Amino acid sequence: MAVISISAARSRSLTPNIFRSPGRLLQARCILLNSGPEPRKRRMTPDQSRQTAEEHYYAALDLYAEGHHQEAIRQYEAAIAADPSFLDAMHGLARVYQDTEQFDQAIEVAKRIAELDPDDVLAHTSLSILYQRMVPEAEAEANKARILGWKQQLKQGKQLP
Repeated sequence: MAVISISAARSRSLTPNIFRSPGRLLQARCILLNSGPEPRKRRMTPDQSRQTAEEHYYAALDLYAEGHHQEAIRQYEAAIAADPSFLDAMHGLARVYQDTEQFDQAIEVAKRIAELDPDDVLAHTSLSILYQRMVPEAEAEANKARILGWKQQLKQGKQLP
């Protein structure tokens, strides 16, 4: 791939022929930067993928321990992207989501773990805890609705149950 900067192209006396108009300048730059065969993307071996995933995983553990939850989430997600079967990273991600009260995302991750490994006790325990954490919010909203209903009944002069 030949890469020549615009200043280098100008110094090589290409200016009179190629760079006379802005459109030509852009076209010449594209030609110079894109000439040659495309570089081949190498696929990672399973061992390399797992190693990359573990690097992200350990970075996420450190970030989580330091209280940098959003950065930890990004690292856990990168670990899972590198190795979609990395259950430890999924457990970590579910925990960070739980601690940041992102219960819907935590439940999605815990369900994915349970799908990949139906015998994973921690996945089912996490789901149980997450559902329990969400219940008080639902109960609080139901209580608010009940109280508002009673207030409206009192205003209308109806007798409460």
